[in-house]
Amino acid sequence: MKHEIDLIESAATHDVAPHERADYWAELIQSHHRLRMGYAFPRQRDFDGRTVLRRTANYQIIGWQADAVTYYRSAGHVRADSDGDYRLVLPTTGHVAIWQEDQHALMSPGIGCLVTIDQPFAFTQIGGTKGLTMTIPRCEVDHRLNRAAPSGQRLDFRSGLGRVVADLATGLIAERADLTHHQFDAVSDRLVELLCMHIVGDHPTESRHLTEVESAVRRYIRTHAHDPELSGASVAHALGWSLRQIQLALQHGGTTLRDLIREERLQLARARLQNPAYRHWSIAALAHELGFSSASAFTTSFRCRFGTTPREVRRS
Repeated sequence: MKHEIDLIESAATHDVAPHERADYWAELIQSHHRLRMGYAFPRQRDFDGRTVLRRTANYQIIGWQADAVTYYRSAGHVRADSDGDYRLVLPTTGHVAIWQEDQHALMSPGIGCLVTIDQPFAFTQIGGTKGLTMTIPRCEVDHRLNRAAPSGQRLDFRSGLGRVVADLATGLIAERADLTHHQFDAVSDRLVELLCMHIVGDHPTESRHLTEVESAVRRYIRTHAHDPELSGASVAHALGWSLRQIQLALQHGGTTLRDLIREERLQLARARLQNPAYRHWSIAALAHELGFSSASAFTTSFRCRFGTTPREVRRS
């Protein structure tokens, strides 16, 4: 989802007449997700629902509370309105159920899932359910996992890393009006990275050791992405592991040193392009400072990663 927008809003059905509230809710949710869906209301008159929303060009998060309702996307809806982005769904009170293909996921507080709505699905919630839904660009997840995420798989957010992810998501909702769009995107980026680690899971013995090495390497590269001399050899020397050990750990995590360094530099480049403090820097100077061989090579990598050009990001 690449909307050139920074939006903070709230809405509630009590702002309209009781007999109009179900239709108002359907139009509201459809406008939030910018696609067509079907709706089934057990009780249409005097439907109670409210949302708060924060949207940037890269991410969107919605906090919601509503009476019982079912949302669905048919094959016709998918053909008419394709949307490959993921939705992270996490109820905080009440219960929801999602049906997609042959999967049926029941969720209660602390249990959520990552789902794609580019396939037919149905989502049902009981009355009074509260929760959040975060829209995450598919590339941000698939790039980190090196594969598509399993749609509709139940994820436990009650403890450990899952709890950290849930706390970040609820924090984004709570602080939606007090974060700049740069801060909102930065927190969202970290949330997605931790979410992907949670999806992959942590396993004992050798696998756990490789995961620890991978995490240390990722932290080091993120911290030193601004260094144009950053390389596999310098990372290995700084952390005290062999280059081969680092390569194996990253391979276990589905990436390579070269890809990880490029990813962190591109993330840093995007942040700098959006930062007024770097407005006087030319794109060529930004590319050179971050170790890219040329402005054209940088632009090609940037477009491939984010689906837009450095110049367009700076203009937005």
